[in-house]
Amino acid sequence: MAKSSRSRPRSRFKRILLWCIGIGATLALVGLIALGIAVYTTKASLPSYDALKSSPNGQMIRVHAADGSVIMSLGPSYGQWISYNDIPPIMRKAMVSVEDRRFYSHPGVDPIGALRAARFAIENRGTGRRLQGASTITQQVARTIFLSNRYSFGRKFREAILALALERKFTKDEILELYLNKVYFGGGAYGIDAASRRFFGHPATHLSLGEAAIIAGLVKAPSHYSPTADAEAAVDRASVVLDLMVETGAITQAQAAAADPQDIKLAEEPNQNSVRYFTDWALPQLEMLIDETQAPLDVWTTLDLSMQKAAEKAIQANAPAGTQGALVALDRDGAVRALIGGKDYVSSNYNRATQAVRQPGSAWKLFVYLAALEAGYKPDDMVVDEPVDINGWSPRNSNGRFAGQVTLRTAFAYSINTIAAKLGQDVGFGTIADMARRFGITTDIDTHPAMVLGTSEVHVIDMTQAFASVANRGVAVEPFGITRVTANGQVIYQHEVDTSKVLVAPYIAAEMTDMLQTAVNTGTGHSAQIGRPVAGKTGTTQSNKDGWFLGFSSGLTTGVWMGRDDAKPVGGLYGGTAPARAFADFMKKAVANRPVEEFDTKVTLPDWQVEPDEESYYSGPDNGLFEDGSVPTEAEPRYPGDGYGPQAVPGESYPQVPQQPVPQQQQNQPPERLDQRWMDRVLGRDEQQGGGSQQQQQQQRRPQGQQQRQPQQQTGQPAQLLPQRSGQRQPAPAEDRPNQ
Repeated sequence: MAKSSRSRPRSRFKRILLWCIGIGATLALVGLIALGIAVYTTKASLPSYDALKSSPNGQMIRVHAADGSVIMSLGPSYGQWISYNDIPPIMRKAMVSVEDRRFYSHPGVDPIGALRAARFAIENRGTGRRLQGASTITQQVARTIFLSNRYSFGRKFREAILALALERKFTKDEILELYLNKVYFGGGAYGIDAASRRFFGHPATHLSLGEAAIIAGLVKAPSHYSPTADAEAAVDRASVVLDLMVETGAITQAQAAAADPQDIKLAEEPNQNSVRYFTDWALPQLEMLIDETQAPLDVWTTLDLSMQKAAEKAIQANAPAGTQGALVALDRDGAVRALIGGKDYVSSNYNRATQAVRQPGSAWKLFVYLAALEAGYKPDDMVVDEPVDINGWSPRNSNGRFAGQVTLRTAFAYSINTIAAKLGQDVGFGTIADMARRFGITTDIDTHPAMVLGTSEVHVIDMTQAFASVANRGVAVEPFGITRVTANGQVIYQHEVDTSKVLVAPYIAAEMTDMLQTAVNTGTGHSAQIGRPVAGKTGTTQSNKDGWFLGFSSGLTTGVWMGRDDAKPVGGLYGGTAPARAFADFMKKAVANRPVEEFDTKVTLPDWQVEPDEESYYSGPDNGLFEDGSVPTEAEPRYPGDGYGPQAVPGESYPQVPQQPVPQQQQNQPPERLDQRWMDRVLGRDEQQGGGSQQQQQQQRRPQGQQQRQPQQQTGQPAQLLPQRSGQRQPAPAEDRPNQ
């Protein structure tokens, strides 16, 4: 009886146990069936192998310098796709040894690895540490292509399902090929080819054992072990990989000892400091040039790395302490060969070459004299340096004195302010503003009298563009930084240089070049001489806040600016000092390998009877674009000849402006009116028709009531210039000029 009572609980326990086993087996069977359904359903929805190969995570942009070298990579870098057979066997062995030593034996999920991960989780519960050692190579492929790196058990379960499905659809070799071409290795490199090029400077097909060990060791923690982040950590991790390869039998101990990671030479990091100023300006233009947003892009630029380096050194060596500097160098077709936006990009990425606006000072006189030349003035015309009063504004010269009668060339070379003011009054301030717009100035321009001294703010690149257009014989030069763009080897954009826009007649550009060359040879820009022909102009603003030099030689035009970002005065800063010296330092290296070019300053005057009218050279002025601000304060004259400083530059002497008398015959000869009688005389019609006496012809040419233009010094009265250009085109009367 007692025995019977004891057997009853045992039978009951056995029944419960069997019942639990049965339920468990049933649930396991159901789960296995569900897992199989999930795996095969997932398998059916997986893309083809070719589709998986061509699905990069984001657009890669590689930026090339003019010599083809890569100066920057944006977005993920994928390199070239390398097939399984082309992947070095040592690379395959290294990756399998360190990431998944049972890769060729498990079905996509490694049960042994899963148990090891479970034990790790139990031992480290409550510490916040993640599971380790559970993900196989197949699971990492699934996560890389289909999932995110967000850690959760739900993501791990989906990862396992995808891994099992991938193993059912693709071979082990295909999965390993996907992995080695897709996984992230740090430094922006995805795939072994991108990593090899990034860290060693050559394709992955040439990897050595030591290099393969370094790359294989990066997957565990790319941001930590990447050679670009910590080269020593990358080498130490490679030693661990070599030991694992010996442990798994992939290599021998002797091979591991021979492949010393310490001997691996890493690729040098390109200096992207000053280059970033150029790429920050050029790359945003891609949105306007192309519409490709998916395929990897190669952007080929105009940047000359040797010139960029020389420009960076010139600015750093010459910019005064506490100041910033900017430099732009344009080739004759507008290609930007160098662009510096500041002393150091890391400390300040503000681009002073393309973003900042500063007053150009006397460098603005380029437009004043261009307008005068187009109106009919000539470099050898005599003008009078004397006190000027224009509606209460009286500019002064640097030395406080007046030179009297000088040539227009001399007035420009020594940057005489009174002459610039009189030219502006004569040709019209609106005409000068239109000339500046025509030559590429994009900022607002005031048309008050003081504008002739450079009170309107401008960009450095715009001013450089204007000087480059003069150097190009009056043909417009448009700065550009991108020459072509390719996507998957196909050219999708090619820059074309437009030479159809003529800004001024070639002879006017030649006359302007003549005066610019004189400014460097004997005038305020003498510090910019480089041992070959140079034409240029200095600029200094009120209280020495800005110093400029812009000029050209041997087909290269360079603009230099220096000053403080807060626009405070800088003692001793003049356009003819630090900026001119920086120009010279840069240009000596930049044009060293270019042939010496003499300027074409021979002026061939046009035949006015057959010359097209002004509209053939440029469109009519759009004075609606000019905004008149408040009247600028009178600019304090300082730099000898630059019009901006009562004191001279220490240690430098400047020649006195020569006073040249006006020939008596030239003083007594009145200007001519360009009327029908003038045309008849020039064409010889009057002589063919019997003509008349020379005195009668002169009487016919003299306008009724026309008086000789003489200087006027009365307060409030405009002082007139004194050029006499017999037989040449004359400026239009004042009442015919806009914005007077």
